[in-house]
Amino acid sequence: MIEDTETIDEFLARHSADVEEAVRKAAAAEIMPRFRQLAAHEIDQKAGPHDLVTDADRNAELFLTRTLGALLPGSVVVGEEAVHADPATYEAIQGDTPVWIVDPVDGTRQFVHGDDGFCTLVALVRHGVLLASWTYAPARDQLATAVRGGGAFLDGERLVAGPPAPGRALTVATSHPLYTTDEQKRALLPLWTDGVAPRPCGSAGLEYLAVARGEVDATAFSWEAAWDHAAGLLLVEEAGGAHLTLTGEPFRITGGNSLPFTAARDAATARRVTGLLSGAESLREAS
Repeated sequence: MIEDTETIDEFLARHSADVEEAVRKAAAAEIMPRFRQLAAHEIDQKAGPHDLVTDADRNAELFLTRTLGALLPGSVVVGEEAVHADPATYEAIQGDTPVWIVDPVDGTRQFVHGDDGFCTLVALVRHGVLLASWTYAPARDQLATAVRGGGAFLDGERLVAGPPAPGRALTVATSHPLYTTDEQKRALLPLWTDGVAPRPCGSAGLEYLAVARGEVDATAFSWEAAWDHAAGLLLVEEAGGAHLTLTGEPFRITGGNSLPFTAARDAATARRVTGLLSGAESLREAS
């Protein structure tokens, strides 16, 4: 529990391990017992047949909402499922109080199909600034953490993204076609060019981790939902990477970004990807 005179930095120094424990316990109690064991009545659709939610999503978010709120009194939890139920709760990200941004199961489609490529994402934000993040892939028993100014780590080992190998095509994870409009698909088309090897993304959180590890060179995403991006963006930053929108500015977790945007292993790669994407924007404005 935070003391009255304690800063957020001091809170993180004392309680990062408690947040990690909460994330692990949420997965152990609510997610993993249902992995490859989901009954039909535990799966629902939200916006469409590919936009799924399960009892694991709902219950893990409730677990984290209780636990994280108790760890940091006065904080607010903005979770994907709570926002789906009441969109007004998303506005807390714009406020002055500390906000926990939670995606209980990022990659629900993979989770439902028994694929281990899903994770739980938690980020702590204040005044629109990403302060700390936790990315936990329970089926793989991998935990990545980042604290602003303190580096990024995977299972205790420091992550350094490093620049892509020269002369090799850039691997870019892009918004999945199942979740993009025709206009969004057109905006990403410039990435299908010589020197770039785009592919549809899986779990956004795990794609960000792959960038931080230097396994993927960049992402190119068409949507702003904070729970998908917050944890991973800080992870990439602290591993030495960069993120940019079409205006050449870093992605703002509070919204209002020019899309699509990229997160990349280094600043040069981020500029290269947004340069390609900006070409498509110019063509749209001219048409």
